[in-house]
Amino acid sequence: MPSTFEAVRAEALFVSSLQSSDRPAADQVRGAVAGTLRRLGIRGCASQVAGEFGDHPETAVARMLWALATVRTVYLPRPAAEPGQPPRPLALAG
Repeated sequence: MPSTFEAVRAEALFVSSLQSSDRPAADQVRGAVAGTLRRLGIRGCASQVAGEFGDHPETAVARMLWALATVRTVYLPRPAAEPGQPPRPLALAG
């Protein structure tokens, strides 16, 4: 089951203009996700994903599988902090 961050990122990638056939690099994926979220917002992305699943379920499934797999590859999980260690500071987007 994807985390909330994974789901939001996958939805943004799903509705972006990037195509799986382009084999986008990690920086292209991050840029597309960030740009799509800025342009549409979380709800806008979710709305467009829902529309695609309603209109084109046969292609939407494959695209979402690609988007989830790509997001999981590009946004690798950060290891948990060791017990007793203070939390790491958040990295700000640039």
